[in-house]
Amino acid sequence: MRDKPADLDESLLAPALEAWGIKAVGLAHAPVGFGDHHWIATGADGRRWFLTAATLPSAPHTAPPPSPAPDGLLQEPRAAGGLDEGARVAFGELGRALETAAALSATLKFVVAPVPDLDGGALLRPLAARYALSVFPFVDGVTGGFDDEPAEHDRAQVIDLLAELHGTSPPPSTPSRPLQPAGRAALERALAETGRPWTGGPYAERARALLDRHAGTLHARLRDFDRGCRDLGPPVVTHGEPHPGNVLRHEGRCLLIDWDTVGLAVPERDLWLVARTPGDLARYAAATGRTPDPAALALYRLRWSLDDVAQYVALFRAPHGNTRDAELSWHFLTRTLDGLAAGGPSAR
Repeated sequence: MRDKPADLDESLLAPALEAWGIKAVGLAHAPVGFGDHHWIATGADGRRWFLTAATLPSAPHTAPPPSPAPDGLLQEPRAAGGLDEGARVAFGELGRALETAAALSATLKFVVAPVPDLDGGALLRPLAARYALSVFPFVDGVTGGFDDEPAEHDRAQVIDLLAELHGTSPPPSTPSRPLQPAGRAALERALAETGRPWTGGPYAERARALLDRHAGTLHARLRDFDRGCRDLGPPVVTHGEPHPGNVLRHEGRCLLIDWDTVGLAVPERDLWLVARTPGDLARYAAATGRTPDPAALALYRLRWSLDDVAQYVALFRAPHGNTRDAELSWHFLTRTLDGLAAGGPSAR
């Protein structure tokens, strides 16, 4: 995120890092990524760390109850004490994703995973009323952007990493990632409520009018999605978002970062974000023995666009200000809706 969170006191970060044995002598906001907030901390020993403060929802969560946690996962009530119902569920879901990444990193050296704290080995700790803090080793490298078009060589490297990931046995903590867009219910509610004012902030009424204008397209694309839903085959461990912004080039090799969405799904959940040519898909098939399904690739591409629209609409229906992040969200929302109207993929 480009803006610092207005409701998070930055002075809380240094004391929180003591749980990891880090005495922070320097702290710099890192305006990268989208969704979570990041800082780079420098310890007294000169070592640097990458911090992520994930926003937890304050509204009651509608997801099904989490499955029993394996040994070593964040425990209640110590880990999530003080959080409301929705935030506690989101905290547990994120914790399972991070534990999965940590387990995968033991054998897959391209996984950049969080480090455990010194008080029970937790990978995630609550921070203020609606944030959760995780700490990663700082890796000096270069990432791309979502819209980047990677060269054939870079795509080949990432496809090889995905083939290795997809062939790995799932750790017990691996979440299941259903095919249905996570934000579908909220999007359908928003579509049903475009006939009355939205009051979240400066973009609320603009978002209402935009959604009303594209309502026909969205309903049609939701029907397209439903028609495409079927049994897509056995699931594997997927990253969820292996786009160029989550590929870190370090010392001549590619690493995958941002494992918040790791989970069980079919390979196409990852592949649509990477493969550009028949040769890319053939490379994956040769490595895994599994031929990607073009219809499943298209379905996940559409799913991404629908989830993007749901995310940005939810942001503009909630309290928000006239910030750089709001401006970027408006840009992404309009581009994605234009792409859906044209029958194409997400334009983010």
